[in-house]
This record gives sequence, structure tokens and C-alpha cells, in this order.
Amino acid sequence: MGNKTPFYQLHQQAGAKIVDFGGWDMPLNYGSQLEEHHQVRKDAGMFDVSHMTIVDVKGPEAKAFLQYLLANNVDKLKTPGKALYSGMLNEQGGVVDDLIVYYLDDNDYRMVVNASTREKDLAWIESAAKDFDVSTNLREDVAMLAVQGPLAREKVSSILNSNDAAEAMGLGIFVGKQIAELFIARTGYTGEDGFEIMLPLTEVESIWNKLLQAGVAPCGLGARDTLRLEAGMNLYGNDMDETISPFEANMGWTVAMEPAERKFVGREALETQKAAGVKRKLVGLVLQGKGVLRAHQKVIVPGVGEGETTSGTFSPTLKQGIAMARVPKETAEEAFVEIRGKEVPVKVVKAGFVRHGKSVL
Repeated sequence: MGNKTPFYQLHQQAGAKIVDFGGWDMPLNYGSQLEEHHQVRKDAGMFDVSHMTIVDVKGPEAKAFLQYLLANNVDKLKTPGKALYSGMLNEQGGVVDDLIVYYLDDNDYRMVVNASTREKDLAWIESAAKDFDVSTNLREDVAMLAVQGPLAREKVSSILNSNDAAEAMGLGIFVGKQIAELFIARTGYTGEDGFEIMLPLTEVESIWNKLLQAGVAPCGLGARDTLRLEAGMNLYGNDMDETISPFEANMGWTVAMEPAERKFVGREALETQKAAGVKRKLVGLVLQGKGVLRAHQKVIVPGVGEGETTSGTFSPTLKQGIAMARVPKETAEEAFVEIRGKEVPVKVVKAGFVRHGKSVL
């Protein structure tokens, strides 16, 4: 038996198929993964993401600590509630985890890191924090729910009182705010608009049921994976890990090398890699014809070399096979993927296939 989120009994009541995910008992789907996927693209769906790790970082050296811990620079954050996406790296420049950090003030930040890497991440954060005047607090007193889709913000606002609804609807993209008992952030992992909501454990059943009544359908891990892959969003452990640098994982934009005097974990390794020239890149692949792409399939780039798919699926929106793959830097627009002994042609594109329900190919 794995860890259970505060929503576990509600998943059971909704008829969820429960599977193990990083040591957590989580819903794979509630019937049709395909219907859940389309619900998010066309309307609104909700995902239990309470297995994610929420850590509050506070103290007079909170900013200095996060400037050292993260590859992106939290000094960019000046407005309360503004969020930043970053990698947390090891000394070799590999990605320990990717995360979102919210700026509340110079002495107060909130980080949301992945579920499957919880123990490793907490140990890494604690170890790095020893040299700084900060406290790190794992928030096990709150649950987290993501509501995503073109009607998500409207439907969440419909369950709030008028003042709170106006505040929620006024949130900018990648901004979070404490609104009454809820911390509501305009973030997500689907390529759609919506909110990620942190809520007290006492509000779990009430908020879930209100959203159900508002027409927000529960969705599981299966749809969450096809949605994030269509959006070209990385999955830790697939598309990057401790052996992969941000430059090889389509995360170069999250690395703040300026100002040059800022020392952060992994900086020297990244500088060395950049000077030597990055050898690989993460791209999108679109299957030319019928079939499904999966992770760990060989990618052949004629005259260039070989790579490997890192994530793959059949895109419900595009109705064709898509994947992300790590390939030689010189890879252009054409390649082949080895599927059951056959070399099948694929088109090489930027990672990211669907945005706001529409193809970006």
C-alpha cells in the first residue's frame, strides 16, 4: 500500500482506477482516459496533485539561499505572488528536480517540487540550507488540486464569493495569491489555462464536491500525461534527471547565467558544458503515418547519429503519434524511429504540439 492523499476516499467514491505513482496511490482514470483528456481541452477538469511537495522557505537569507540552490534567479521576482520555474541542479549540472517557486516577500518563498523525488529533494534542500539563516517547512497541512481547461477559471470562481472570485479572476499568468483560506495560483501542467489551488485539509471534501457540482470532471494521471506531453512539458525521470543538464532538456531558458557573480549549484559544470558545446538537444517528434511512439525507442538521424525518445504517446488532440526525444544537436527536420524492428519516419519539431486546445505544428 502506498501513501494516500487527502482526496483518496473521494477518488474511490468517484470510481477511480488506483495505481502506484512514485509510492503514492493515485487515480489513473475514472473510466475513460480519452474523455478526461478532451474534457480538459474543451471544458474543465480537476487533478489531485496533493502528492506534490510544498516547502515554505523563510528567513533573512531566504533569497540568498534560493539564489544559490536554483539555476534560475529568484531576484527576478519583485511582485508578491509572482512565480518562477527552475531546475534544482547537482554539482555536475544534472537536474535534481524541476520546480515552481512563488515569491511572497524577500524573506518568504513557497516551492512546489515533484512527488516521486520527495525524499531526495527534501534531503538536498536541507543539506544546502545549513549554511544559510533560513527555515524550511514541509507543508503537510494542505492539499493541492489543479483545475485546468478553457472554462477552469470561470468554474473555480463560480464556487467562491464575489470578492474572492474577482481576486481569482484578476490573477496574472504564473501568479499565486492567498485568497481567504485558499492559495490560488494561475499555473498548470496541461497547456491550458486554469488554477492550482492549495487548500486546508478541512476544505478538501467541500471544494471537491463544489467543483463537481460546477461541472468540473475529475481526471487522472493518464490524461495528465497525454496533456502535458501535447504541451511539450517535461516529466522528471523521463525527459530529464540527475544525469541530464538543463541545456540538454529544453530548459536552457531557465538557467540565469547573469549576473556572472551569482554562484549557484551546478554553475561551473554548465559553464564548462557551454564552452565545450552542448552535444544533444530535446526535440518533439511527430509520427508520419499510423502508430504510437513510446519512451526509450531508438531515433536514427541519417548522416548525423542516434538518439532516444524520452516520452511518447498517441495524441488524442492531433490523432497521431508524438514524442519527445534527445537527439544530436545537428538534427534537422527529418529522422526515423525504430518501432518493432522497422525504421518509421518522423518529423522533428520544437517540443510542444498543442496550446489552448489547438495544434501549433
